[in-house]
Amino acid sequence: MAKKPGLRERKFARTRLKLARVLVERLQMSTLDEIVVRDLCDACEISEATFFNYFPRKVDLLDYYTQLWMLELTWRCQNSGKQGLAAVGVSFEFMASSFQARTGVMSEIIARQALLREKPQPVELTLAERMIAFPEFAGIEELAVGGVDKAWWPALEQAMRGGELPSNAHMPTVMVGLASIFYGLPLIMRQGKVSAIGNAYTQQLAVFWAGVRSAAKGA
Repeated sequence: MAKKPGLRERKFARTRLKLARVLVERLQMSTLDEIVVRDLCDACEISEATFFNYFPRKVDLLDYYTQLWMLELTWRCQNSGKQGLAAVGVSFEFMASSFQARTGVMSEIIARQALLREKPQPVELTLAERMIAFPEFAGIEELAVGGVDKAWWPALEQAMRGGELPSNAHMPTVMVGLASIFYGLPLIMRQGKVSAIGNAYTQQLAVFWAGVRSAAKGA
C-alpha cells in the first residue's frame, strides 16, 4: 500500500487540481489566449506568484489537465474488462463523451497537439493528485503517465494475438491512423453536431480496421 501523502503534498495537489477545474470552466466560454492568469488565481484564492510556482506558463496548466485526462483514459482502457479492438474503442468512447461535456478544453487540447513540434514530456502527477482526483479508481496511483499510445499499444498487440488484426500489421502506421481519427474527427464535428461524435467514431473505426486488414493481406 502506498504511503499516505503528507499535509503539504495534499495542499499542493488540491491547489493544482482546483486551478485545472477552474481552467476547464473558463474554457467553456473563452479560449486559452483570452483567459487571464489573474482571474484563475482570484477564483482559487491564490497569488499570481503561487500560480507561477506551480505552472511556469499558462499553457503548462493545460498540459497538466491533459495529463490527468490521459491518465483517466488509460485507466478506463485497462479496467474496462475489454481487450483488443474493443479496448481501443473505449478510448474513443471516452474522447467522445469528454468532448461533448467539455468542448472548450478538449478543443484546446487538440489544438495544442497540432502545434507541438515534438512529443511533449509527460507531466509528473504526485500520489496525492492521483488519490484526490480519482478516489474511486483502484490502482491509478501506480499507472504510468503518458499519451494515448500507452493505452493503444497493448490493446493492439492483443488484437494481433487474437486474430482481430493481421500479425503483419505495421503498428506505427496503425498508431498514426488511429491518432488522425482520434484528434481529427472531433474538430470536424465541432462545427456540426457534437452529439454525433460517438457514432462517427464507430463508423470511421470500422472503415479503418477494414483498411488495415486489407493492406496487410496485400503486403
